[in-house]
Amino acid sequence: MNTEKMRKALTNYLRWPLILGLLLIIMNIHMYTLDTQIAMIITIYVGVYLIFALLLFMIKRRAVLKDLVSYAMRFHLATKQIATDFELPMCIMDSNLISIWDNNAFRKTFASDLGKRFNVSEAIPEIDERSMPKNEDEIGEMHFEVNTAFYHAILKRLDLDQALNSDKKVEKELARRASHIGISGQLFVLYIYNETDLVRVIQENYDQRLDVGLLYIDNYEESLDTVDDVRRALLVALADRKINKYMLGYDAIIRKLEKDKYIFMIQHKYLAQMQADKFSILEDIKTINAGSAEETGITISMGIGSQADTYRKRQEYARSAIDLALGRGGDQVVIKTRDNTLYYGGKSIEQEKNTRVKARVKAHALRDSIEVADRLIIMGHKMPDVDAIGSALGIYRIATDLGKPARIVVNSVTSALEPLLELFKGNKDYPDDLFLTASQASDYVGNGIGVLLVVVDVNKPSFTDAPELIDKVSSLVVIDHHRQTGEAFVNPTLSYVEPFASSACEMVAEIIQYSGDEVHLRTLEADALYSGIMVDTNNFMNKPGVRTFEAVAFLRRCGAEMIRIRKMFRTDIEEYKVQAEAVQNMSLFMDSYAFATCHADAFPDPTIIGSKIANTFLDIQGVKASFVFTEYNEKIFISARSIDELNVQLVMEKLGGGGHINMAGAQLADCSIEEAKERVKAVLTEMRKEGEII
Repeated sequence: MNTEKMRKALTNYLRWPLILGLLLIIMNIHMYTLDTQIAMIITIYVGVYLIFALLLFMIKRRAVLKDLVSYAMRFHLATKQIATDFELPMCIMDSNLISIWDNNAFRKTFASDLGKRFNVSEAIPEIDERSMPKNEDEIGEMHFEVNTAFYHAILKRLDLDQALNSDKKVEKELARRASHIGISGQLFVLYIYNETDLVRVIQENYDQRLDVGLLYIDNYEESLDTVDDVRRALLVALADRKINKYMLGYDAIIRKLEKDKYIFMIQHKYLAQMQADKFSILEDIKTINAGSAEETGITISMGIGSQADTYRKRQEYARSAIDLALGRGGDQVVIKTRDNTLYYGGKSIEQEKNTRVKARVKAHALRDSIEVADRLIIMGHKMPDVDAIGSALGIYRIATDLGKPARIVVNSVTSALEPLLELFKGNKDYPDDLFLTASQASDYVGNGIGVLLVVVDVNKPSFTDAPELIDKVSSLVVIDHHRQTGEAFVNPTLSYVEPFASSACEMVAEIIQYSGDEVHLRTLEADALYSGIMVDTNNFMNKPGVRTFEAVAFLRRCGAEMIRIRKMFRTDIEEYKVQAEAVQNMSLFMDSYAFATCHADAFPDPTIIGSKIANTFLDIQGVKASFVFTEYNEKIFISARSIDELNVQLVMEKLGGGGHINMAGAQLADCSIEEAKERVKAVLTEMRKEGEII
């Protein structure tokens, strides 16, 4: 409100006594019609009132106006001074982000070395045209940091053209004054709050939250089984000391649950330090058995639960993480959070367990599951190989001999699998519909009541041959030898995942031996199981263990014949030419890693040929690992193989794949073979930079 308007308002206010005097005069006139004597007395009082009212209006009006205007001006100056000296940084800018007005706090904090009219983005780079509110109803907010201090900025927009016609006097006056100095369009008002203390309190609270962890010694019995009592006590004490010393360095609370199991709690801020250190305890613990070449080095696994709302939930995350670490072969750390699962370590070759206790327990549990089911459906992974079908046939035999009907899902038959399946066509010992497609299997399952689904040679639901069956069945059993990843089956009735096993066929061969005397493996099934072991171990060159040969011996006693199997899986001449071409065009990366392209477009299963080529490269001296790239179904399939110098599973996991430490793969979409090669090379380069490979 300007001074002239204030004068007019005050004048009108002071005129009210005179206006009310007119009312008294009218009343006095009316009294003369009633009582003349009383009316005359009232006339005297009314006259005195009007004289005093007139004197007040004429004498005091100027003084009152002067005092009120003086007060208003002082108030205006005071509020302006308060805004200028206000501790909250404030700034008004035009549509080009040029500052029109800013207070002392803003200039001192953000623009001390800038001129009078400056671009606000020069003072605060986070503020640009994209951060401006698009309309008056929108409020822009942002958080930024300057010199270790944290700020919260609020932006409001004022359209000047609309404000001139607005009913809001403050906005209208601001718009009018802006037009006087040649500003039109929009103004933006910026308020900034210092939230450093709040951010630090939140960060401290976050850092001090306790994460729950479980630490297991992977191979306690195997490592100490052949050690004398004195040395056993020394090694146990040394392992315990190393574990406790490591945890003490991170201010952790750790307690021993069993001889080979620990539980610990750490502040969340120390977890990042452990991650940066890549959990050095994994390598440090392996040094305690350096005294004898025959001794198996001790390894540990850790599962840590983090970023859950309750301690109970974090403990559940830790339990899930340690199960995942052990399921991947141990010697690693798995961190499970609400949204992610992280892996560290896992460079050692899985240690084979000498005891078959677990196999016996799992076999009895599988038998119980089969006996309560009405019928079974068995399936492996997409494009099943001999290991998947061989192990499925072993489960089929257990179910059949226990009196339960069973069928096997085979959606696509590759050339490598066709010779095996041909043996069952027209065989009177097997039903004609032994092998079903996904749609046929869905009809077989029906409503799923009383149906047991047994998944073999895969532990990822999305990789199964018919994922839609998983939610239809009453119960689920998983038997696999691949390392587990973040994706897993939800609440299976039985899960038997052993990464140290050479193949799923080896695991099923062991299960058959503990399934009961009424289970008798037939010759064709023994051949299939033997074939699966032979293919997955690359003719017993890749990760065979003592239990592998024990399983093979059992299959031989059941009638498996090596000559018959070898004839079944001989290589086609055209396929052999494709392999030879890939070998001829192979190139080396970092002088150690073989890269080749498999041109097998004319074959129905080019990816299998690619895996064979990858195995071939390992026979070349100096090759630490091989990567073969095959284009199939508009995707690039990568077959990765190694002996013991590179964990190819870690490489493939970085590309969204997985597998074993020395046999893994991945599928890449929307890229060419050359682009896929560059992505693998980038991963290897990064791993070398991080010290994960030499």
